[in-house]
Amino acid sequence: MQSLELYFDFSSTNAYFAAFLAPEMCRRIGADLIWKPYHLGTVFRARDHSVLRDHGDEKLDYLWRDHQRWSKKTGLAFNYPSTFPIKTALALRGCFVLRAVGKETDYVQAVMRAYWVDDQNIADATVLEKIALGMGVDDFLSQANSAAIRDRLKQTTAEGMARGAFGAPMLYVGDEMFWGKDRMDFVEAALLAS
Repeated sequence: MQSLELYFDFSSTNAYFAAFLAPEMCRRIGADLIWKPYHLGTVFRARDHSVLRDHGDEKLDYLWRDHQRWSKKTGLAFNYPSTFPIKTALALRGCFVLRAVGKETDYVQAVMRAYWVDDQNIADATVLEKIALGMGVDDFLSQANSAAIRDRLKQTTAEGMARGAFGAPMLYVGDEMFWGKDRMDFVEAALLAS
């Protein structure tokens, strides 16, 4: 069975749901999950795309309503944050810091909850430091701001774009790409067939 690679950004509503659905699915079927934090702002700028400008009020209103349906379906709490979109580069770099101590999944889910459930400002270093400290990392900022970690995020973002990733979540089983939280059935079938 192959691994599932999940490109995500904390600013994506769909990635919020995928951050909980994908690990559960992988546990259930015995697949490995590889988190791929990548900076969606960079991806959007490269494609001259703006969620607020290009989607329009009608589509955004529909999407928020649909996320409430997904919240009910999955049992995952979901709230519209007071700041959207939000800067996520530091939070994304934190994934690599927590990966080093084997707590990346816990960190991803904690940051997702902080933003999409508790309306915390995940662009604020103190919010992220508190999450990391609760996971036993007391030098979070120095690591997350290091040149090596900054380069890793740039590399993962460039890698995703080179593979054709254009949004979040982008899920890969081998070279097969799937987009969105609502593609888990296809992802699971691809994993089981591999």
